[in-house]
Amino acid sequence: MTATNLAPTKKGFPAGISEERLDEIRLLLDTRRQGFSLEAPFYTDDHLFNLDMQAIFGRHWVFACSVAEIPEPGDYITLDYGPYSLIVLRTDDGGVNVLHNVCRHRGARVLTAESGTTGNLVCGYHSWTYSPDGDLIHASAPGEMTFDKACYALKRAHATVVAGLVFLCLADEPPADFAEVAELFAPYIAPHELAKTKVAYQQTIVEEGNWKLVMENNRECYHCDGHPELACSLFPTWGLTDETVPPHLADVWERNQQAQASLEYRCRRYGLPYEVIEELDTRVAGIRISRESLDGEGESFSADGRRLSKKLLGDLPDFRLGRCSMHLQPNSWFHLLGDHVITFGAYPINAHQTLVRTTWLVADDAVEGVDYDLETLTHTWKQTNLQDKAFVELCQQGAGSPFYEQGPYMKSEYQVEAFINWYVMRMREHVE
Repeated sequence: MTATNLAPTKKGFPAGISEERLDEIRLLLDTRRQGFSLEAPFYTDDHLFNLDMQAIFGRHWVFACSVAEIPEPGDYITLDYGPYSLIVLRTDDGGVNVLHNVCRHRGARVLTAESGTTGNLVCGYHSWTYSPDGDLIHASAPGEMTFDKACYALKRAHATVVAGLVFLCLADEPPADFAEVAELFAPYIAPHELAKTKVAYQQTIVEEGNWKLVMENNRECYHCDGHPELACSLFPTWGLTDETVPPHLADVWERNQQAQASLEYRCRRYGLPYEVIEELDTRVAGIRISRESLDGEGESFSADGRRLSKKLLGDLPDFRLGRCSMHLQPNSWFHLLGDHVITFGAYPINAHQTLVRTTWLVADDAVEGVDYDLETLTHTWKQTNLQDKAFVELCQQGAGSPFYEQGPYMKSEYQVEAFINWYVMRMREHVE
């Protein structure tokens, strides 16, 4: 069975999974050792990957893009993960439609480009034509329209836009608590006014690793010594406490504490939220968001912490606002600064490959070469992403070894444990 064969059985599970195999998966979930990494099959097994696509990416809200990527009516991106292909399309009224990119004639991909602008959607195979809402408006063979066109519209998914971030959900009934989570994070993001930004650059890489390894790597800074460019501005003590700071980072920890106190003073002065909200595994739509200090000048991800664009975003009053950092389960993380925003989305390809898309946004009136230098703007995170790719791939190689064994998480990796706990709970809900 291939990793993309998700035809459901009568019991709702992917074709090819026997009841015996499901029992084995239930046992793995029920006996998961807390505080330790997952058993190897969670990173290597095609059956488990297929269940991930059903239970996680087929049921929960997934980050798709920002409105800056589809700024005008008719602008679209296509988004592929696992067996799914979606069209994310800006509508005439400023809303967003998400349509399954599967022609209702014989299943061809309707749009094949990664992004573009369209009026009606025309399938390149037999020219079946759909409106931006997905309604079938034309089939090319004259005299053969003997069926009800209303029955052959493109299938739709749920879409919502929160403070300029676009999310989609494939479930018939999406998890209800996402609306509550949106109310939590919108006040942090709204001042950056993403609707008034533009895409400066987008990096797409394929990591040879399971999507969970990508997310685990993102949820900790225990490995941040391996990010020399990032360590210039991001304090490597992220995730540590007074009790867990190693001696060689004592001075850095003290500098971080002082910078955070100054940042919080400015946030209170400007009326910007900064407090940590951390509900990574205590609700279905897991979240962590806060505003945190940066080293040096505290403005951006540069060698000295200085701004990388001369244009402030939105109505922000000051460049010295550190980073607003947000993690959302299951596939995204974000850094929002005074001068630019970076969005990250992880999209599973198969059990051992994940596409990671990073997008840099700047003020829509910022001029490249005048207000920002593109290479300088993107340097830190382009390098960090490549380093993370290497780390993830090392872990994937290890998970494939017969001698792989679960290892314990350190105290600073508590967010990794929270992500895995969230994942196990969602999978149990599905298989039980």
